[in-house]
Amino acid sequence: MAKLVFALNMSLDGYVDHMAFAPNPVLFRHFIDDVRGVAGAIYGRRMYEVMRYWDEEHPEWDEAERDYAAAWRNQPKWVVSRTLKSVGPNATLVEGDIGTAIPRLKAWLEGTIEVSGPELAASLGDLGLVDEYRLYIHPVVLGGGKPFFAGPRPRLRLVGSDRIGEDVIRLTYVPA
Repeated sequence: MAKLVFALNMSLDGYVDHMAFAPNPVLFRHFIDDVRGVAGAIYGRRMYEVMRYWDEEHPEWDEAERDYAAAWRNQPKWVVSRTLKSVGPNATLVEGDIGTAIPRLKAWLEGTIEVSGPELAASLGDLGLVDEYRLYIHPVVLGGGKPFFAGPRPRLRLVGSDRIGEDVIRLTYVPA
């Protein structure tokens, strides 16, 4: 059975914004390796639309960006949406009840399935389906925006912490 993990970059004050801060080269390499190693990813519509950037080649990319794009394109993806009618390559649209669809997906796969998007993670957490939370904390204060946790969470228990590169700390929690 697969483990469902919500992992995302976060500011010191708890917000996520892919435009406000970017991973340094060491963290970006970590994410490339991470994407290569997971069984797949589940996206909410908005996060999937942001990530579709990696579907197209961009001539200005460096080697690391090309590596990430290749890993992302190869990764199986499931997109939870009530409004999308189709999704891109290597992606499956999940239109029905996530309380039924996601447990089936977890039972069918082995390894780690990453969840991308705070609202989707909150919905899956409310259903008791998120097995682990990975907070990549950056030394940035945004003062507002979209919070990492989109709603109250059950009590969490810290199971790991590690420094990635010079500036980022990853905290790993599981439901207590």
